Amino acid sequence: MTSKVVQYRRYGGPEVLELVDREDPTPGPGQVRLAVRAAAVNPLDWKLRGGAMASGDAPGAPQVPGYDVAGTVDALGEGVTAFAVGDEVVGKATGGGYAEEAVADVRALVRKPAEVGWETAAALPVVATTAYRALALLGLGEGDHTGTTIVIDGASGAVGVVAVQLAVARGATVIGSAGEAHQDEVRALGATPVVYGEGLADRVRAVAPDGVDLGFDTSGYGGLRDLVALTGSPEKAITIADYAGAQELGVTFTSGGDPDDESRALAEALGLLAEGRLRAPTVVTYPLAEAGRAQDDNRTRRVAGKLVLLP
Repeated sequence: MTSKVVQYRRYGGPEVLELVDREDPTPGPGQVRLAVRAAAVNPLDWKLRGGAMASGDAPGAPQVPGYDVAGTVDALGEGVTAFAVGDEVVGKATGGGYAEEAVADVRALVRKPAEVGWETAAALPVVATTAYRALALLGLGEGDHTGTTIVIDGASGAVGVVAVQLAVARGATVIGSAGEAHQDEVRALGATPVVYGEGLADRVRAVAPDGVDLGFDTSGYGGLRDLVALTGSPEKAITIADYAGAQELGVTFTSGGDPDDESRALAEALGLLAEGRLRAPTVVTYPLAEAGRAQDDNRTRRVAGKLVLLP
């Protein structure tokens, strides 16, 4: 059997992506194959496509981008007992999520609640696991954190939307930065909104005269130095988007975590979503054939929300 995939055979811009037919992949031991219903676009996808982590002009074999997927199990690898054919799942493919069929390790998948749509589910893996991990690294994990004030820079972005809600639910006072057009959205999440950009520290001090305890940079817009100044220590701030700034300032940069921890976080977030206790980021969908446009919109931040491909 064959199915459609988006691949690239050389590094470059979105024009190197091509929609082709390929033989359906075969799951190995501990893996399943999914009929993909939705696949999220993440910055790592276009960075790899552009050759940011490569040494030559082309990969050794055609590469299919994408990790975050939601779909239906349609084949089982050796030794798989956690899922059955027909199960609806969400998680991370082993690579190759921009496809009608993809392979994933069982350890990287969780069940999709029936109440959560495919597009929303696919948008959640990196977003939810990143928010949970960053808050835990800041000491704002599960439990009551009443009395703690945190600034989340980029609160209207996908990770920020989830992080704000988790921090509020855990009792923290949250100040969220966003563009002027998104102030009401941040307020609706339970945070005090401020406008991001130059002068952020002064605007935060105006709404938090008693100071802030923690800072989380989700955007990479240059606010990391302000977060360090506001909290008084690089150890009280974290970033997922400004590696150079983190190196310069001594701030923790986080980009991945333990697979079991990530699966637990994703399952919990999906459960909260199904119960109506968590609001998902806004999702914008594209057909699989327009993966290049979706990646470019993600890179340039031309389109707000979490971008998702529909095979």
